[in-house]
Amino acid sequence: MQPLDPTHRFTDRVADYVRYRPGYPLALLDWLRAEHGVTAAWEVADLGAGTGISSRLFLEAGHAVVAVEPNAAMRAAALEALGSSPRFRAVDAPAEATTLPEKSVDLVVAAQAFHWFDHEAVRKEWARILRPAGLALVLWNSRRTGGTPFLDGYEDLLRAHALDYALVAERYSDEAYMRGWFGAGFRAARTFENRQVLDLAGLRGRVLSSSYVPGPGHPGHAPLLEALARLFDRTQVGGHVTIEYQTRAYLGRPWRA
Repeated sequence: MQPLDPTHRFTDRVADYVRYRPGYPLALLDWLRAEHGVTAAWEVADLGAGTGISSRLFLEAGHAVVAVEPNAAMRAAALEALGSSPRFRAVDAPAEATTLPEKSVDLVVAAQAFHWFDHEAVRKEWARILRPAGLALVLWNSRRTGGTPFLDGYEDLLRAHALDYALVAERYSDEAYMRGWFGAGFRAARTFENRQVLDLAGLRGRVLSSSYVPGPGHPGHAPLLEALARLFDRTQVGGHVTIEYQTRAYLGRPWRA
């Protein structure tokens, strides 16, 4: 495990990431359109785009999307899923040095990725590539860590079996931090409800998509899956469990003054 190197740490998780990571609620698009003037004509740069989950949301809403992703395996998965659209392309670059032309996009999106970035470097880069009226959207699907027998047990399981779960979880930014990062450019924050309803195979895939859990070949892999199966058997209802999320969205212009 390379603790804080997102360029490599997801490479062996791509298949599970594609199939089992949650998407983002359509209410997010409604909010951007109704309250912040975003239209389908806005060109989107999806930074740290991964396998294209957030890119798909904006592509299906009519936007032209460029996915900026330095991990080759994840970028290839995004191209396989979305590359047939003439409004989609992918770029091999980090969020801090996108290679995109100056003032070339209307909306910068960082979905489930901002905590991996150099926050001062991306401020300058995003200000460079955004058009004068452009906006930056930072969002996370934040899993609820308790409140039901399953959610309580899942959090306990991760803390007992995951490799660097606490370290990664602590990197997620809260609203106070994001307000400070945007500074005078901060425009709005909004939270949306989101969820996944999973059978045992789906739950297994979801947990294995996380970079902080032990993968095949690690001595902790089998004990993790055994504990996961016991948790599922103990808490499932009708053959399914529910992972609940809050999709936290922060919108603004990435400069302080």
